[in-house]
Amino acid sequence: MIAQPPPKADVIARRPEIVAGLQALLPASGVISEALRLKPYETDGLPAYRQVPLAVVLPETTEQVAAVLAFCHRNGVRVVPRGAGTSLSGGALPMSDSVVVGLMRMNRILDIDYGDRCATVQAGVTNIGITNAVAAQGFFYAPDPSSQLACMIGGNVGMNSGGAHCLKYGVTANNLLGLRIVTMEGEVLDIGGQHLDAAGYDWLGLLTGSEGMLAMVTEVTVRILRAPEGQRAMLVAFDANETAGRAVDAIIGSGIIPVALEFMDRPAIHACEAFAHAGYPLDAEAMLIIEVEGSVAEQDDLLGRIATLCEPFHPISLRVSQSVEESVAIWKGRKGAFGAVGRISPDYLCMDGTIPTGQLPFVLRRIGEMSDDYGLKVANIFHAGDGNLHPLIMFDANLPGSFEDAERFGADILKLCVEVGGCLTGEHGVGVEKRDLMHVQFTGIELDQQRRIKSAFDPDWLLNPSKVFPLVEPPVAAPLPVAA
Repeated sequence: MIAQPPPKADVIARRPEIVAGLQALLPASGVISEALRLKPYETDGLPAYRQVPLAVVLPETTEQVAAVLAFCHRNGVRVVPRGAGTSLSGGALPMSDSVVVGLMRMNRILDIDYGDRCATVQAGVTNIGITNAVAAQGFFYAPDPSSQLACMIGGNVGMNSGGAHCLKYGVTANNLLGLRIVTMEGEVLDIGGQHLDAAGYDWLGLLTGSEGMLAMVTEVTVRILRAPEGQRAMLVAFDANETAGRAVDAIIGSGIIPVALEFMDRPAIHACEAFAHAGYPLDAEAMLIIEVEGSVAEQDDLLGRIATLCEPFHPISLRVSQSVEESVAIWKGRKGAFGAVGRISPDYLCMDGTIPTGQLPFVLRRIGEMSDDYGLKVANIFHAGDGNLHPLIMFDANLPGSFEDAERFGADILKLCVEVGGCLTGEHGVGVEKRDLMHVQFTGIELDQQRRIKSAFDPDWLLNPSKVFPLVEPPVAAPLPVAA
């Protein structure tokens, strides 16, 4: 189970005073303090962990965010930023002495510049909301996490979210131009702007993926791209997970970069087909969804070359979508995969580690062996093209010890990712879920350096505390002697 640091007793004792102070800063509807209305904010997309916060505030402007953070800083109150609460790593998990700052009312499109191909939006705009705002002019926003209908761009920045199409277009960090942020002291800063690169230090790179620990993002300027002429998806089915893994490695190794290259194993195929009725091959042990884009001639060429690359692995079926409707159904199954698995298992943990694509066959075999050892089933659904794994470990929380076994199983998968040259997270972040595994990837000295950066931005550690950094760590190894 995940431990939390003790709450600040003095802050909890001053709760009526703190709530009154917040109510003086925001409209009446912008502060939530009643016990029943606080319940929806006690957890995020990792519902195994819950904690009702001290209060919730719902600002509508950067100025209101700045006022709230300055007030909390003066009063020593911890703050937890929250977007749509879709984090799968506990990134928005509050503490009993914390104020949750929700961004859902900061949902305005502020500016769209088609000439410079960028858009500036408030942090509470949904991921898909950006594409919807520019689609009529033939543009789109590339990163597309599976939760894109709900997740907000501020949270995407915090976790450096990706999605199925990040293989070609990159993750959030590759599609950002500028940020407006508020420090814990309430200072408003602009980072970057409507241009590709900013002079000086790479503040965008530092803040993207910082999980709300350094500052709160209130406005985001993103790149928008011209929509392609067209796209088509193909389904390639195999009789073994490892075989599908080798096919992925062959495709990427050939130099072809599809728009998307997704992997699903038998449990995932059956769950998603029952949900989406997309014509997934139910006799397959593993399936790849491969999408290409461009002109019809370019699509035909790429699909033909990919089919040739798959031939040595003896696919049991290969089907190319023949209509927009068919492609939509294929992606409906993939985008709804996590929910679909929820229909066949009472509970599951969604892991998020990355590996070199050449290690896919070995890692998939080891996950299968671990599944047998733990006696827990796994549905593998992930972004195979860039090695971003999402094994869904199925368990029943009503069975004593089942959740603890699932946690240990997940930890072993993440350790395996690091052992083969990967890392603990690809797009879900560390949050509290992977916090106590950070020493697996980083040395004590490296973690200490990261803490120094946190302290430079937030000396009192009030902003999204208890995330990312282990509460208890192995001792730091003694430094090696320096040769004379």
